[in-house]
Amino acid sequence: MSMKVSDHILERLREWGVEHVFAYPGDGINGLLAAWGRADDHPRFVQARHEEMAAFEAVGYAKFSGRVGVCAATSGPGAIHLLNGLYDAKLDHVPVVAIVGQTDRSAMGGSYQQEVDLLSLYKDVASDFCEMVTVPEQLPNVLDRAMRTARARRSVTAVIVPADVQELDYSPPAHAFKMVPSSMGMSQYAPVPADADLARAAEVLNAGEKVAILVGQGARGARQEVMAVADRLGAGVAKALLGKDALDDDLPYVTGSIGLLGTRPSYELMTECDTLLVIGSSFPYSQFLPEFGQARAVQIDIDPHMVGLRYPFEVNLVGDARETLTRLLPLLDAAKNAKWREKVEKGAARWQEVMQRRAAVDADPVNPEYVVHALDDLLPENVILSADSGSAADWYARHLRLRGAMRGSLSGTLATMGPGVPYAIGAKFAHGDRPAIALVGDGAMQMNGLAELITIAKYYREWEDPRLVVAVLNNRDLNQVTWEMRAMQGAPQFEASQSIPDVAYADVARLFGLEGIRVEKPGDVVGAWQAALAADRPCVLDFVTDPAVPPIPPHATLDQIEAAALSVLKGDSDRDGMVRQGFKAKVQEFLPGHRGRADRPGAQDGT
Repeated sequence: MSMKVSDHILERLREWGVEHVFAYPGDGINGLLAAWGRADDHPRFVQARHEEMAAFEAVGYAKFSGRVGVCAATSGPGAIHLLNGLYDAKLDHVPVVAIVGQTDRSAMGGSYQQEVDLLSLYKDVASDFCEMVTVPEQLPNVLDRAMRTARARRSVTAVIVPADVQELDYSPPAHAFKMVPSSMGMSQYAPVPADADLARAAEVLNAGEKVAILVGQGARGARQEVMAVADRLGAGVAKALLGKDALDDDLPYVTGSIGLLGTRPSYELMTECDTLLVIGSSFPYSQFLPEFGQARAVQIDIDPHMVGLRYPFEVNLVGDARETLTRLLPLLDAAKNAKWREKVEKGAARWQEVMQRRAAVDADPVNPEYVVHALDDLLPENVILSADSGSAADWYARHLRLRGAMRGSLSGTLATMGPGVPYAIGAKFAHGDRPAIALVGDGAMQMNGLAELITIAKYYREWEDPRLVVAVLNNRDLNQVTWEMRAMQGAPQFEASQSIPDVAYADVARLFGLEGIRVEKPGDVVGAWQAALAADRPCVLDFVTDPAVPPIPPHATLDQIEAAALSVLKGDSDRDGMVRQGFKAKVQEFLPGHRGRADRPGAQDGT
């Protein structure tokens, strides 16, 4: 039997070491599906419930494995559904290849069913490489370049294969005019800056007395080098959310996350430093970096397109973080100002006390901060964590201290709702021997997570460690947006847009053959986490939490907090009444660590 184009696609993926393809079937890829049958499901076809989830699972797989994630979908609606997950990969610089079907070549341009101009549609999301295969001889080069480009540029690429092309007999490119041969593989490489540029960077850093370091996901492979540079310079280290697992949170000089979901000591680190070193991060919010002119700054990034952004850096070093820091370290002088490091460490320790107090605040019925804070001491040493967008991301950023081999991620730049559960699924296919935990809000769970419980139920028996815990913060409110409206617009909750149904998430999990536990009392929180982490199957924890616990950002002034409080008091619905109850008392509990006008209570609090 002759090899079809579809057979060669799967063969080539196997040669690239692809073990899983996250996908959903459709007639636009019927040829590929038949080839999967002939190939004994190798690479593995992982069936999501929706193409967007397949893309998110490929992103999660890529983030936690360090390999290229691959997803596939049919023509028309299937290809369209992939887009949100692919944009998540693009914006977070994650290597993902999308293989999508297309209508037969003979029907193109005829307004045929499910005909969409995929080259135009994917032009932005797969801007580094997007190509349609129209003849068999074109295939190896196109697929190889898609894989190689995704890996080299940490980006999204796309291969479009019309349905009739999938069924053609495969023939390789010949040694002939206008034929493009291709070869497999790509070696590892680690670019480094020139010696003169390293010397310039060292001059800037050595001149500083109050050095701050900001690390992102690009510093993940340079943990020891970052620690050595921080110790040499006496620096404090803040972390962008995508770099939360790049450095241990229990190091005394690590101030935690930065930005809207960040910590008070990270905010103060940036407002008081005189020198800034950014390593492997494209953190977008310049207002959380030092004032322009306040600090001299150096950036290290492997991508030349991403240097020089966000801040007026004096020196932009293009290079691999680990190799660059290794060469930079011998050029650095010992810290001149020991008191700066001492101040940073005191601020970080004080913040942990604030987090403890905030988690201990009474709530009706359960404080969501306590739910996540209680998990911190129970985290398995090799856990993989995902967090969804919304207030779940706030508590993930502030209360969980990642250390050692622990890994964690979320939708950093796109900040889309819905990837928490599919990220965890992708992580389990990358590391079936490690436990995974997804922290999601009830909005994200209703949007995407419920259906993907079916995917979990379908595959979990294949995982060496079957533990995948989905923790739902169930407050019947799209809480992050509700509080943003209160703080920024001074508007009460708009119930028509914000209130969502109370779903029995634990019951749904049990219906699907998983474990499910509903928690309505603070005293049951720790036991529920322990039971879920000891279960012989995935578990959904339905934590009924208080929507009145505000995700106050570290830079919030008392005036903004007061505006949020007044907006709550304007509400007159029963729903808002529940939020109003005890609100002022709660705000006072949460004030430590926040600044306001000097004449405001708490404004002089040094926390």
